[in-house]
Amino acid sequence: MLFGTIVGSLADKQGRRRACVTYCITYILSCITKHSPQYKILMVGRVLGGIATSLLFSAFESWLVAEHNKRGFEQQWLSLTFSKAIFLGNGLVAILAGLFGNVLVDSLSLGPVAPFDAAAIFLAIGMAIILSSWTENFGDPSENKDLLTQFRGAAVAIASDEKIALLGAIQSLFEGSMYTFVFLWTPALSPNDEEIPHGFIFATFMLASMLGSSLASRLMARSSPRVESYMQIVFVISSASLTLPIITNFLVAPSKVKGESISFAGCLQLLGFCTFEACVGIFWPSIMKMRSQYIPEEARSTIMNFFRIPLNIFVCIVLYNVDAFPITVMFGMCSIFLLVASILQRRLMAISDKPKMENWTAMKERDPEAEALND
Repeated sequence: MLFGTIVGSLADKQGRRRACVTYCITYILSCITKHSPQYKILMVGRVLGGIATSLLFSAFESWLVAEHNKRGFEQQWLSLTFSKAIFLGNGLVAILAGLFGNVLVDSLSLGPVAPFDAAAIFLAIGMAIILSSWTENFGDPSENKDLLTQFRGAAVAIASDEKIALLGAIQSLFEGSMYTFVFLWTPALSPNDEEIPHGFIFATFMLASMLGSSLASRLMARSSPRVESYMQIVFVISSASLTLPIITNFLVAPSKVKGESISFAGCLQLLGFCTFEACVGIFWPSIMKMRSQYIPEEARSTIMNFFRIPLNIFVCIVLYNVDAFPITVMFGMCSIFLLVASILQRRLMAISDKPKMENWTAMKERDPEAEALND
């Protein structure tokens, strides 16, 4: 939240390609710090990791959208690219990376730091590809703005355009619930220290996310329903899926025996969690598509990092108080947040439709035949 927002926002001013290279270097350094037993060095590694994460979630997407528009490609192709990125990157590659990391640690007995070393190698390969094949693009090269002016401009853009503000609120609410879920699913499925196959469950979640992103690509390839429309349903379904731990807590008697395999209540919850992960798979390419439509090009990275400030504050508060509330309360809170996201999404659809209605009204006023045709 602190360092990543500043560094991530520099992408608009210093260049998105340069920011992507900075991501690779920063995360390689973060991986190297894992070899140290010193707490201070490990903390530096976490700071570097935080900076890299902000760049990962803003600079790459900003570069892609700008390059796509610069080359005059069809807007529909951008949606397909986003869907494939989530399907292959967040899904398939995540599964393969998990399996590869497991081989390095368990099968080859290279130790718990080996996956970080492997990640550094892949980052170096990625950086070489960026340096050799990408062109540079900027947010607004016409003006030599300092960082404070950039922040002020981004804040004004969010405050003056309700669509951008709604998009930021929707993103923060959904991602906040998603990151909270990441910390809650393990204790939810094993409240009595049940033996659950964590790796297999994670792979199942990623498979559900891949199915979701595949569905999103099909939905975005059509002219109807629009992204703003079907995302309302996605948020309602994701909200309902996270109420399963609350429902099973009341309806299914908890197991008294410790150390058994996953319980019947756990299986029901797992079904709900897979549904939620499928919604996550739909969410990512869909929110990317909406960001490409509503966020102005000149301050894209800065505004995207602004969105992550309330998200990071929310996750910090939740994690700090995670032991203060029952797990059902935490899931209930996430479910409410997702319902609110659905309401805000409905509002976004309503105001995004206004210009179309105004254009149609103006056309009818200019052309009486259009009015007669409408009747």
